[in-house]
Amino acid sequence: KKRKEMVKSTTRLSKNEIKEIETLTNNIPCVVASNMSTGVNLLLKILHDVARVLGDEYDIEIVESHHRLKKDAPSGTALKMAQVIADAVNRNLDEVAVYARKGIIGERTKKEIGIQTIRAGDIVGEHTVLFGGLGERIEITHKASSRDTFAGGSLRAAIWVSGNPAGV
Repeated sequence: KKRKEMVKSTTRLSKNEIKEIETLTNNIPCVVASNMSTGVNLLLKILHDVARVLGDEYDIEIVESHHRLKKDAPSGTALKMAQVIADAVNRNLDEVAVYARKGIIGERTKKEIGIQTIRAGDIVGEHTVLFGGLGERIEITHKASSRDTFAGGSLRAAIWVSGNPAGV
């Protein structure tokens, strides 16, 4: 209502909530991110590019770790990474995501994207994406060692959004 620029960081938004934000920001610029770390947001771009190049020839696994008090699993950041990767390789994440494995599960399919969760101690946040091929693997990791990282990214987003055109 006040037509002020906005920065919104939250996870697990429904499609309807995302549409509502898009409607509400028709007249103001807005940054919406599942994680305010500058490094994580750069990593999302890198992951898209890597997944697009590697395609179906590499298995994709995401392992995320957080402190013992975190209530949701997997993290919103891990889900965002999985969605970015799925989009890059033209897969429907709802159809290919595998969140746990136990027992005799058979061979891994080429299309699945594994998302595994660790909760222990005081880990601020760690995310590793593993692209496993035959004879090699690529691991891309982001580790947050301080929550100040998220505050700094929020400030950077607030400065950036000022003066940008309306929209998300």
